[in-house]
Amino acid sequence: MKKNISKITLPGNGTKRVLKSVVLQSPLAGVTDQIFRKLVRRWAPESLLFTEMVNARSLELGYGRNKVEELSKEKGPIGVQLFDFRLQSMIDAAKRAEDAGAFLIDINMGCPVKKIAKKGGGSALLKNWNLAAELVSEVSNAVKIPVTVKTRLGWCEKSSDPVSLGLLLQDAGAQLLTLHGRTRKQGFAGKSNWLAIAEVKKALGIPVIANGDIKNSNDAINCLKISNADGLMIGRGSLGSPWLVGQINSFLEGQEPIKDPDPKTRLNIALEHLQELLKAKGDHGLLIARKHLKWTCTGFSGSSAFANCLVKAKTPHETISLLNQKINSLN
Repeated sequence: MKKNISKITLPGNGTKRVLKSVVLQSPLAGVTDQIFRKLVRRWAPESLLFTEMVNARSLELGYGRNKVEELSKEKGPIGVQLFDFRLQSMIDAAKRAEDAGAFLIDINMGCPVKKIAKKGGGSALLKNWNLAAELVSEVSNAVKIPVTVKTRLGWCEKSSDPVSLGLLLQDAGAQLLTLHGRTRKQGFAGKSNWLAIAEVKKALGIPVIANGDIKNSNDAINCLKISNADGLMIGRGSLGSPWLVGQINSFLEGQEPIKDPDPKTRLNIALEHLQELLKAKGDHGLLIARKHLKWTCTGFSGSSAFANCLVKAKTPHETISLLNQKINSLN
């Protein structure tokens, strides 16, 4: 199916960026590291992917650099999403990310996690619009690459006014807005309100990206029809499915369909992911891999019990052996 969508151009502050794909991979804490991005890139060669969300203060102080190191060496565009409420920390971190090769800087104004919001970052900025606009303005003036924002409909239903917030952020210099169709109070409960995204899209002059409850190509089409958004950001739907961003993009572009991998292929992807994490992180890679293994190893009889066995395995060798045995049993 060929959806009538256009490439997105962001002028930046002297450095123009063009999104050749309108399907983006959301930044996900503890998930979208370089190894996961490499898997996603296999099916989505031109999509904008993101690092994990980066604490601007930590990056300013020299910590967390591993999240943004050598971005310029990765294939395809990689954005860096920053969170904090301190102007100087955000400015310094944005400059560091730009120097590391970030395709663009995204400011997080929607993360619902209490420990982040409690400190004034993420969704806490939904209660302080003046600071939110100042952050966008100052960061935009500090870097040459585009600055974008990812946010929610509001702090809660009572105070929700995403159109006014969107206009404020646009005037402050945001060149693209990604909007999750829930409030901070909702977290991930209920349904994403794509109609509310449509109202924001109608009011703004900058591109609007819809986010929330896009788990397959049919969801993508329905979301675009309802929201009239310029593109889509895939979040939790990609957990255990690194092919989803590319699958949806191919569907929208009318290209050869990317089918869901069969169980054996999924297991081989899980094994590859584990081995890459072990190579990069040593035995600690097993701890990181466990959640991915549970997400990816599905689709066959007894998959839930098998996934539980995988996450209980105590050594890399034991985990790899279990995976190989199951792969061989599916021949």
